[in-house]
Amino acid sequence: MAGKVNHSYHILPPDIWPLVASISALTFTSGMVLFMHELANAHLVLGLGIAGLIASFFSWFSNIVKEAEEGHHTPVVQLHLRYGMILFIASEVMFFVGWFWSWFDFALFPSTISEVIGGQWPPKAIEAVMDPFDLPLLNTLILLCSGTTVTWAHHSLIHGDRDGLKKGLWATILLGILFTSIQVYEYSHAPFAFGGNTYSSAFYMATGFHGFHVLVGTIFLIVCLVRSYKGHFTPRQHFGFEAAAWYWHFVDVVWLFLFIVVYVWGGWGAEIH
Repeated sequence: MAGKVNHSYHILPPDIWPLVASISALTFTSGMVLFMHELANAHLVLGLGIAGLIASFFSWFSNIVKEAEEGHHTPVVQLHLRYGMILFIASEVMFFVGWFWSWFDFALFPSTISEVIGGQWPPKAIEAVMDPFDLPLLNTLILLCSGTTVTWAHHSLIHGDRDGLKKGLWATILLGILFTSIQVYEYSHAPFAFGGNTYSSAFYMATGFHGFHVLVGTIFLIVCLVRSYKGHFTPRQHFGFEAAAWYWHFVDVVWLFLFIVVYVWGGWGAEIH
């Protein structure tokens, strides 16, 4: 009787991967600092951190998937997994709030920053800005379409339509890859480089981190697609897919704010590239 389970929680066995992930995250951030300051062994430290994070994510998430397929994700466990995902997305929201805050600070009070930008926004060093109604508008439409396709996949799963689930995921993944490809093309033809003034630094940091989140979300959806072909997910238990859909919608909303604030409002009145 002493070993009888009298609760709905899943007690996890000891696992080394959370510790490995923490150490890898510290190594990665340290490598980034070394890399930005162009110090010795920066690439080695950064590479070790990235390798450790990839290994941690693969092994740790594989264990979570295994627990789900073994039936350990009871309703109460799923509820708290949702709480965790909500808090994670909330932390991501605050991450982007920091970039928006800096952008508004630079744009609304340009004369208080330095003489380098000439007391105007965009700064004098920026001879031309991106045309918001060219590639950025196209990418906006692509992400909005991807939001509908991932919702299609979600509703198909809820109603037991496995074929619709796979088609919706395929469409969303392809749209995500297309968005990233256009973003890379835009960067390669941008009229200004990273650094040198507040406009270019804030522009690349805000849009670049969003692009990174799109890449992560695409990988997230690819994992869901592979799991769907393996027969994972049921109409009543599919938190892994639900978390991916939440994350993708978050990426969509952030881009809408970036498009309006950075591309349209941030470059208003400036010369168009």
